[in-house]
Amino acid sequence: MNIKFKSLCILLLTATFACKKNNLVADASVTPASPAPAFSLFSMARVTGETFESGVKTSYTAGNVTLTSGSWNFNDALLGDLATDRKNGLKSARVRNTGKLTMNFNLADGASAVTVLHALFGSDASGAWQLWYSTNSGASWLQTGGTITTSTTTLQTASFTLSVTGNIRFEIRKISGGTNRINFDDFTVTSAGTGGGGGGGKKFLFDATKAETAGNADWVIDQDASPQRIPTPLQSTITAATPETYWTGAISAWGIALAKQGHTVETLPSGASISYGNAANPQDLSNYHVFVINEPNIRFTATEKTAILNFVSNGGGLFMVSDHTISDRNNDGWDSPAIWNDLMTNNGAVNNPFGISINLTNISQLSSNVLSGNPTNPILHGSQGNVTQLDFHNGATLTINPAANATVQGLIWTNGSVQNNANLMSASSTYGTGRVYVVTDSSPVDDGTGAAGNNLFVGWSLYSHTALFMNASHWLAKLQ
Repeated sequence: MNIKFKSLCILLLTATFACKKNNLVADASVTPASPAPAFSLFSMARVTGETFESGVKTSYTAGNVTLTSGSWNFNDALLGDLATDRKNGLKSARVRNTGKLTMNFNLADGASAVTVLHALFGSDASGAWQLWYSTNSGASWLQTGGTITTSTTTLQTASFTLSVTGNIRFEIRKISGGTNRINFDDFTVTSAGTGGGGGGGKKFLFDATKAETAGNADWVIDQDASPQRIPTPLQSTITAATPETYWTGAISAWGIALAKQGHTVETLPSGASISYGNAANPQDLSNYHVFVINEPNIRFTATEKTAILNFVSNGGGLFMVSDHTISDRNNDGWDSPAIWNDLMTNNGAVNNPFGISINLTNISQLSSNVLSGNPTNPILHGSQGNVTQLDFHNGATLTINPAANATVQGLIWTNGSVQNNANLMSASSTYGTGRVYVVTDSSPVDDGTGAAGNNLFVGWSLYSHTALFMNASHWLAKLQ
């Protein structure tokens, strides 16, 4: 784990490598894996958006404001930061009368879907609005979807489906309600992509609902004030030369590396739902290829366990990162080894579905005991390079059980250990049509940067860690 108190030797390590708004939105008995909705991505589809967190506009007078995504025209609209503004984070757009929010720039890759959060400002009465788009830089506009009525002070998600390629820009038009005001937040656009099958860009969701930033932890791709769905600056602005410090988080290097390869990365913010097959949740797991959970510190509910198992069973990839025993950062009585074991032994559906259990141990070592005799293993010898070493600074070991899952495979063991079912540091498995990868220390993915005051260490760029975690990411996404 990067945020444990590590031995002094880690201070000798050199090299470098490194969330904004709470997004949307009970236990139940767990049922066996059920048929899943198909992944909703197009090949190479990208998600961009606007969180309305940057920029300043304090009056309703028409004018342009520079936001993270670009320049927008606010007509009878402003950026609100009052307690009565409904928002995910510090600000949202507030529109009155028949005001508009208009993009002054084009998105080059078209759009297949748009989501936007909306709620009533203060105690105002209901109002209605529409979403319009232009494919000729604003010369003419077309409405997409129907008229939306906003009638509650709780943020709701409006979703729109399109099939537009090439340049596109959007406009939100308030059409009724007079001086009653509506807040808009977290405007996201899924590009039309290139269409097609299973190759190209994949969609990765990094969890932040399980206290991944508790205590000294920082297991997010974009920290800022609090982890938000869409990291900023927007990943559409990332180039091959972009440093990992473009985003702030102890695993921002991981997110930036994926974005550079054309994949889409998002955060599941604190307070959001881990669900599978819930069409009302825009971050339902069915919309993603890989779910990354780095050192969870809150126990999964029964409903969440069902969602995770069904996601994997129906084709998803689960990236599991644990830490050493007695690593409870939020003092709720649960640390990541116990939480992962609880998922695998107390889910109401199947005992030890992945054939993996995490031992309540605490080890530190640089291991070169990598699986031998399998030079084509895609995680150890994949497209991102060969894996030769794995460095733990206070991590656990794990045990695999082929009798519980015949596909489970050990990948890296502690030094001096026989390559059998015990003393493992890393393993993989399949479940249903999905895939699982587990590593039992968070130190190797730590890029050394994050929120001010956190005690972080460099791990990502050392040894063959980058190759290991990028290969595992590609394998989980079924790219190799």
